[in-house]
Amino acid sequence: MTVPATNFDDILVIIPVLNEEETVGTVIHSLQDLGLQQIRVVDNGSCDRTAETALNAGADVLSEPIPGYGRACWQGMQNIPEHIHWILFCDGDGSDDLSVLPKFFAQRQDFDLILGNRRVRPESRAAMTPVQNWGNGLATTLIRWGWGHPFQDLGPLRLIRRSRLEQLNMQDRGFGWTVEMQAKAAEHKLRTCEIPQGYRPRQGGRSKISGTIKGSIQAGSIILSTLAVLYGQHLQLLYAKSPLRKYSVWLSAILLMAGCAMIVPYGDFTQPGMVPPFWRGVSVMGLGFVMSWTLPQVSKVWFWMVAIATRCILLAMAPGNDIWRYLWEGRLQNLGISPFELAPTAPELTPLRTAWWSMINNADVSAIYPPITQLGFRGLAAIATSILLFKLAFVAADLGVCWLLQRRFGRLRALIYAWNPLILYSFAGGAHYDSWFILPLVWAWLCLDTQPRRAAITLAGLGLLGVSIATKWISLPIIGFVGWIFVRKREWTWASISVLVPVMPMLISALPFCSLTSCPLIPTSSSFVTKGRSAEFLPIGTLLSAPEWHNAVLLIPLAIALLFLLWRSTQVGDFTESYLGILLLLSPVVHAWYFTWLVPFAVASRNWGTRLVSLSAFVYFALPHRESLGAGNWLLTSSERIWLWTPFVLGWLWTWYFRRSQSLFKTSPGTSQ
Repeated sequence: MTVPATNFDDILVIIPVLNEEETVGTVIHSLQDLGLQQIRVVDNGSCDRTAETALNAGADVLSEPIPGYGRACWQGMQNIPEHIHWILFCDGDGSDDLSVLPKFFAQRQDFDLILGNRRVRPESRAAMTPVQNWGNGLATTLIRWGWGHPFQDLGPLRLIRRSRLEQLNMQDRGFGWTVEMQAKAAEHKLRTCEIPQGYRPRQGGRSKISGTIKGSIQAGSIILSTLAVLYGQHLQLLYAKSPLRKYSVWLSAILLMAGCAMIVPYGDFTQPGMVPPFWRGVSVMGLGFVMSWTLPQVSKVWFWMVAIATRCILLAMAPGNDIWRYLWEGRLQNLGISPFELAPTAPELTPLRTAWWSMINNADVSAIYPPITQLGFRGLAAIATSILLFKLAFVAADLGVCWLLQRRFGRLRALIYAWNPLILYSFAGGAHYDSWFILPLVWAWLCLDTQPRRAAITLAGLGLLGVSIATKWISLPIIGFVGWIFVRKREWTWASISVLVPVMPMLISALPFCSLTSCPLIPTSSSFVTKGRSAEFLPIGTLLSAPEWHNAVLLIPLAIALLFLLWRSTQVGDFTESYLGILLLLSPVVHAWYFTWLVPFAVASRNWGTRLVSLSAFVYFALPHRESLGAGNWLLTSSERIWLWTPFVLGWLWTWYFRRSQSLFKTSPGTSQ
């Protein structure tokens, strides 16, 4: 049946196409027979005569050379005449039965968005590929769970009121266009209906999504990620309307400080029963930390008040057992003895044993902390072998990191570090020295990534990088990356300087501990170094015969990963974050506070893996809990390993994927589902 064109002068048809020469003309003629004369075909980079065919059929043809279904739809929406009040989207592959459109037009009075439903008719459902059926079913189910709207299909055939479409503020430029439109329609309470439509296998060309395994996986992942982002925005809107928002900074601060107070009595994990109440307090801290993610802003007073108050509270907490080695090795140096030469159990040191000597961990192993760290221990011990003094030194460096991050990225983003439960416990509570390593590393990163580059700042960054290496060896590979940056730019002088300057702090600080014939800075013969295991991601000790497995073997995959990062990375911060993440995944020895190395970089990257592991890392304390109960096996159970590592891995993958999603939208050709 042909309908007079004048009935539909306020409807604009947009057809995104890619290599659909065989079918686009027929689709255009079918639309014209229904009275639709205002037809825009958006050529999304076709290699055939699609554009010419569409033009000859009477359509206006636009070009969008950057691939992406959503991008083509968006291009079609530009410069629409004022008299257009409705927009009809359809595909150009001939798969949709357009004879149903009069039913769409009849519903315009009562609805804002009218959709075709291919899945209600058995014959249409059967014509869809299994990937289409499964993907559409999953996506509509998730929309129903998230927004409470019972859509049944994500089909491309849809008629939407122009004013309402503009209200949706569509952002997706790829495969997620249709799912974004429907999720936002539910969010904005659009009046919607679905009309059964016929569907047949595409009449020409090849599907860019459901026709290939790669396309199906790519489209599915983008659709799921789009829904995740939209649901996050949905929750933010709900929270914004909640009365809790007005008091969110108060609640976050109170929970963080209350949680800190709750864990103070339970820091001595050598005593049975300490870890469960410690976990309860950490849970309260974690809730306050999560609430801080929702803050729209934070004042300078709130930022520093909570950052300092929480750390002050935790100064009263019993430290972790690393502190006793710090005190011991600082004391030895002030007595003229190198901690690299003799392990705490050495008979020569028996007369020097203190009341707390028995609490030193791995007492049969000589010092493993690098030279600058040892000199720091020596300086503090020269004042007093005091736990509080050491804690204050670690917290001072910790607060220095807070200052650097809030200065560069702003207070709101710096909350990921400043109010982080793992950071708070590790330095102020557990008294781990890693803040001494993090401070020069972060400072070096900020200097080396400063643009435009200035010689003095770059030299300072290289020197600080050397200090971080001489504080903890693990930042050594960063020298290679910085040098490689200059080599790629053929700046040979800077390439040489980038190696020589960081080496100087290491060499100078090593002089008190080395001679011409000996420099025992790493106890490589120790079984703790060669075969130690602790909370590792890869359960090598379980899968393989642990006595036969040397930890040095893991340097091979680490080296391969570093080569990949050298090729891929362009910024010091990006390289360092990726390198440290991979290092933790491969390391056979992982302690909860090791994850603090990543937290400053999450301020810049907003890495969800780091955010989540700041909470899940506390599963690690099941190990000292079992030890306090008399169990000698220092290995995570399978369920504990899953609880600790899964949030980190999934969050890391999500962040990586989300970073790439915009480029995927731009580079992935496609049609709708």
